[in-house]
Amino acid sequence: MPTDALSFPDDGDVPNHPRWPMIVYARAIAPETLLSSENAFDELFGRNGWPVAWHNGIYSFTHYHSTTHEVLGIARGQATVQFGGKSGKILTASAGDALLLPAGTGHKRLSSGPDLLVIGAYPPGSKYDLMRSGEPDKSAIRARIAKVARPDTDPVSGAAGTMLSLWI
Repeated sequence: MPTDALSFPDDGDVPNHPRWPMIVYARAIAPETLLSSENAFDELFGRNGWPVAWHNGIYSFTHYHSTTHEVLGIARGQATVQFGGKSGKILTASAGDALLLPAGTGHKRLSSGPDLLVIGAYPPGSKYDLMRSGEPDKSAIRARIAKVARPDTDPVSGAAGTMLSLWI
């Protein structure tokens, strides 16, 4: 499974993470597997200690979480998403891909097909918030993001995953 790590600077509005990159797991699950089981990401994330919190899509406005990290599994369809705020990177994620966003990483769906299904999960015990572009008190938000601990396991690869080698 190929992975890619992308870092985004604080753009003054979207803080992104000060140290850790977003990790893209291309084909974390074979698309053929997802044809027979839309719950394959639920099982993968759960097996690696990341409880699934929702099944839905990706908001069409820039948002991020200041209290937790998030993993997105594309279970069906594809989406074009901008990560990192207005000066970030635009990626197309397809069925089978997983995207691990450290706390503070801005994301916004630019387009998707009508069949898009995204599985979202967070580290155990996490309470996620929803921060939008334009939030006041950026210094408090940045302080919360910096305090979010590194999880014990990678949601895709478990105890020996890519996250553990990149988020040091």
